[in-house]
Parts: sequence; C-alpha cells; structure tokens
Amino acid sequence: MAKLKIKKGDTVVVIAGEHKSRDTQYKVLSVNRTANRVSLEGITVKKHSRPTSKHPQGGIIDVPAFIHISNVMLVDGAGKPTRVGRQRNEKSGKLERVSAKSKEVIK
Repeated sequence: MAKLKIKKGDTVVVIAGEHKSRDTQYKVLSVNRTANRVSLEGITVKKHSRPTSKHPQGGIIDVPAFIHISNVMLVDGAGKPTRVGRQRNEKSGKLERVSAKSKEVIK
C-alpha cells in the first residue's frame, strides 16, 4: 500500500470538485486509507434517517462527507498549497514530509 501524504489534523485546500477554492482552508478530521478518502471539517452531506429509538424524530441530519485524497492539496507553513515530498532527517534518520515549494519540513 502506498504511503499517504495527508494525515489527520493537516490543513488542506480542495483543488477539484464542488468545494473547489484555493482560498478556503479545511482541517482534516479523518483519513480512510483503504478508500483513499479524507473527511474535512465543514464539508457535510444531508442524510435522511428514519425514526428510531435513538432518534425518535427522524428527519434530515448532516453527516461529514468524504472527498478523494487526489482532490485535496496540503497547505505548507506559508499558507500556500504545495505538493509533498519525503526526505530523511540527517540527525534522527527518520523520514519527514517536506514541502515541494519551500523545502520546509511539514509537521
């Protein structure tokens, strides 16, 4: 399985689809690695639910939506969307995510 370059808690912009905007930044709530999809804060879909004992009223509820990971781009420290590379840290020897534009380490 390929290593995904976006993690929970990262800040991203949507580059394709209904919510496309390079000005609006979203926080990643969760990552589904098997389906290569991410859930973003503030992007929801409407779900119709039947009345149950848990929700006796039923009705329409907002549920977090998942977007394919290819439709989002990570934001670097300067607030610009960037591709992500990987390089080894010279001191610790661990792999780190690096911004392709600014060459800064992404935390």
